[in-house]
Amino acid sequence: MTMIEAVGEKIFGKGRNSMKVVLEHLTKKFPSRDRKNHDDVIAVNDFHFEIPDGKLIGLLGPSGCGKSTTLHLISGLQKPTSGKIFFGEDDVTNLPPEKRGIGLVFQNYALYPHLTVRQNIMFPLQNLKGKDKLTRKQMLEKALEAARLVQIDELLERKPGELSGGQQQRVAIARALVKRPKVLLLDEPLSNLDARLRLQTREEIRRIQQETKITTIFVTHDQEEAMSISDMIVVMKGGVVQQVGRPQDVYDSPNNLFVAKFLGTPQMNIFEGQVREQKLYIGEDAVLEVKGVPDQEVYAGIRPEGFILQEDGPFCCDLCGVEVMGRDISVVSTNSASLNPTIRSVLSTESRMDISGMSVRFSLIPHKVFLFHKGTEERIHFEIGARAS
Repeated sequence: MTMIEAVGEKIFGKGRNSMKVVLEHLTKKFPSRDRKNHDDVIAVNDFHFEIPDGKLIGLLGPSGCGKSTTLHLISGLQKPTSGKIFFGEDDVTNLPPEKRGIGLVFQNYALYPHLTVRQNIMFPLQNLKGKDKLTRKQMLEKALEAARLVQIDELLERKPGELSGGQQQRVAIARALVKRPKVLLLDEPLSNLDARLRLQTREEIRRIQQETKITTIFVTHDQEEAMSISDMIVVMKGGVVQQVGRPQDVYDSPNNLFVAKFLGTPQMNIFEGQVREQKLYIGEDAVLEVKGVPDQEVYAGIRPEGFILQEDGPFCCDLCGVEVMGRDISVVSTNSASLNPTIRSVLSTESRMDISGMSVRFSLIPHKVFLFHKGTEERIHFEIGARAS
């Protein structure tokens, strides 16, 4: 057992009770502020999901999708219009935040600037009453344990203004953990950090979560963040859950066009296409066999890594340029059927073909190609075959 694991066990103990979080048909409506449209705004719509004990779940989606509102409902900062929330077997729907046993970390840290790091971490303990009330010695010990867990125990006498953004975020996390919460809630905790600190701090969050085994819900609009540290992700749009699953599974098998486009950097390339005689056509090119799909117009999505340079490849694009990114080459091209301004094809630097002409040809990797219904935008599955000939 490492020192950090020992500290985590000391703070949270061994064999703690299961603390799954269950959301039963959770809905939150807000009154409309639009003078012309008096319909309520539905921020969260029939959210039904069980968050397993001890897992880190990422709530992911664009601004306004309902992810932060969902977190605020779980925390008790807002009350649902309908539905229920359970922590374990306990119905906490109507409990105030201070009685739910949560730790909450916001993106702006919300530290007290006139207090030291130690005093900021201790602050939640000073308000405990009755049987939970602690002596000053006990509070100091717990603050030190929490600081060690997030590796800031050497900064305890500093004030927030003397710390970097990443260090301030660690203080906020330590303050949330010091009361031994049942559930840790993180609302866009990395938004105010630069790129290097974001990477470092998200790794720290994952380490802490794995070593404390505390059920954690992490809200972010950054799909790379969510995919890198979450056990499961929940992709949301317009208050509605679009897909739930392990990050790689959702990436490899998106339910609909929105999820497919939202996950992945660079973004998936989207084309207008047609299926004729079980072949996918993009423009006049028959690019792939799609067995079992009836003739229809479709949206065709191709991941950037789904292209293979091939002199006689079935898919022809107009070449715009080549960007060498170290280990990868990004071929930038266009096609009249593309819904993206440009097409990005990410290739290994081992690709040695001449790509200096006016056009470029590709074959496609079948499991990196996705079809979506033109009307509903839902996924159309097809039997993987060979490239179209």
